[in-house]
Amino acid sequence: MQAKELLEKAVALVTGDRSDTHGNMYKNHENIAKLWNGYMYNKRTIYPEDVANMMELMKVARRKIGGLNPDDYIDGAGYAAVAWRCAVEETGLDDEE
Repeated sequence: MQAKELLEKAVALVTGDRSDTHGNMYKNHENIAKLWNGYMYNKRTIYPEDVANMMELMKVARRKIGGLNPDDYIDGAGYAAVAWRCAVEETGLDDEE
């Protein structure tokens, strides 16, 4: 794929019917910012688990303002699983219970 084609697809997504799925672009990102700011309260360093948790919060924000989209729930569950694996790695604990 050429750079121009990639950018044309991005323009189509941003200016297309994404608002039907994810809600108003500004309000969606405002909700994400509020959730991420809350998550980051009293936190100085971001670890891989935090990244996955914050991505899950992005999906929560989309569920709040957007239309009913099963991908937001599926992806949210996926990010929770990723956060678990990252937490296991970060702590060095064995999760084979």
